[in-house]
Amino acid sequence: MPAIDTLITGARVRTFDPAEPWAEAVGVDGDRIVYVGPAADAPAARRTVEADGRLVTPGMIDSHNHLLLGFDEDAVSLEGAHDLDEVRRRIGGFAASRPDLDWICAENAVYSIVENRRPDASDLAGLTDRPIFVTTYDQHSVWLSRAALQALGILDGGDIAWGRPERDAVTGEPTGWVTDFYTSAMTEAGLAQLQRDIPMYSPAQRYRKLQSSMRMATALGVTTVVEPQVPLAELPLFERALAEGVLTSRVIAALFHPVGADGGFRRRLRDTIDGFTTDPLLQVGPVKLYSDDVIEPHTALMLEDYANRPGRRGRPSYAGNGGRELVDVITELDRLGLQTHTHATGDAGIRLALDAIENAQRVNGTVDRRHGIVHVECLHPDDLSRFRELGVTAAMQPRHCSPDLVAGTWMENVGEERWDRAWRFKSLLDSGATVAFSSDWQVGEMDPLVGVYSAATRAALDGTDAWTEAERVGIDRSLEAYTVHGARAWHAEADRGTLRAGMLADLVVWSGDLYTHEGDPAGLLAEHAEVTMVGGRVAHSRGAVTDAVGTAPATDPAAGAGAEDPHGHEH
Repeated sequence: MPAIDTLITGARVRTFDPAEPWAEAVGVDGDRIVYVGPAADAPAARRTVEADGRLVTPGMIDSHNHLLLGFDEDAVSLEGAHDLDEVRRRIGGFAASRPDLDWICAENAVYSIVENRRPDASDLAGLTDRPIFVTTYDQHSVWLSRAALQALGILDGGDIAWGRPERDAVTGEPTGWVTDFYTSAMTEAGLAQLQRDIPMYSPAQRYRKLQSSMRMATALGVTTVVEPQVPLAELPLFERALAEGVLTSRVIAALFHPVGADGGFRRRLRDTIDGFTTDPLLQVGPVKLYSDDVIEPHTALMLEDYANRPGRRGRPSYAGNGGRELVDVITELDRLGLQTHTHATGDAGIRLALDAIENAQRVNGTVDRRHGIVHVECLHPDDLSRFRELGVTAAMQPRHCSPDLVAGTWMENVGEERWDRAWRFKSLLDSGATVAFSSDWQVGEMDPLVGVYSAATRAALDGTDAWTEAERVGIDRSLEAYTVHGARAWHAEADRGTLRAGMLADLVVWSGDLYTHEGDPAGLLAEHAEVTMVGGRVAHSRGAVTDAVGTAPATDPAAGAGAEDPHGHEH
């Protein structure tokens, strides 16, 4: 047998292949794996990588990662700012340092900045005369200053296409808070207006974010990224990225289906997918939908009243057909042969999405479409088994259950008696469901090791305040959710998600053996992806076991504030 291209040897190889779960060496020729087994039996290779006991796994599949959001160099990050004084200090300092900007933009605000109420325009008063635009960490709400309300025409009674301005119940004056942001911002009208008014959303800025997010994904061991919400108008950004060599990891672009879109639009989606020339690094589909909004501003759809808002249960995103319009839409998309990826956070929103998928399968007679529901934050016990029974993927984000993100708003809104419904990773996995882990970057840190740590501890990143511990998931099952389940979610299990001969050579050499941290998962946060290989090519290397390739997140100038920490803890 002639020498192969690359042999990685001296490793602890977790293959996730039931026939050979562990190995010592992986051989790669071209873009495929040609050998997995003992080091002593490995073929000769033109290049040998000595792993020195490091763990090797399949490449991470991030099943919900907003590459287009990334951090913006012309905005200030509010991550880690948990009180109004700190928020004002950061925004005020940024405004003073950037007199060149017409708008002052900030990202990643938490909902609980002001105790017992939402922030409003008055909380931003006195910082600058320029308009201030702040997005929340989940991208579902926006906080505006009075100058911004004036500039956008909201102060004079106008509406905007990219959100729902909240108005005072007594005076009718706009408060400065805007809900339904991300669902509205990605419509054709919403995106056009947003790009006209807010510099952070210009095509040039969005492309720059795509570039930096892709560099970060590859550096963190992510070999396949699902961008879950691409408007048709922004699909050319990905085609440009492919043509310019920006896509160093594989991308699956899910096309956004706005609320209110008709059958003609759904036909456009089908035609776009049919007419797209699939590349090994870029494919389009499935279709992104919303069943409800989010729990923090009380807009997710709940089966019972919010604990701190008697009489309020949120609302479905699709209001037609008695609130069951989503059933009709998913049934039609399924009939057109399209896989769906539906946002649902509240227990009633999740049930509605499951009902829609069940109806589609019954009416259309389809099997193995693998529709997905993303987030699955508050799952009623009666619906848990339906994921496996219907073949529905739960695309979930372990970091979202961390107390430093959900304490004070999510927990209080849902109420302690329903906390046992929160992010039920273990219960879903135990039921036999496909649970595809992901980051929801940049809502959460992109690093899969942060996700593995969060799933293992259900604690804050400093190890404190662990909660709902019965749903903890160990390191092996988390890695399986990032690999085997991630591949299965997107019908890609024939070429990725496991390490065996014939599979695509998408793999990660980690900085150490991650399994040594099973007893104390905090050690995971000190590890990193040492080598990321995509299709047999070293797409990123830190330089410890092979020549350095690319820049580490710590030195990537576009990675955002606090990027000196490769896990993004201080973004």
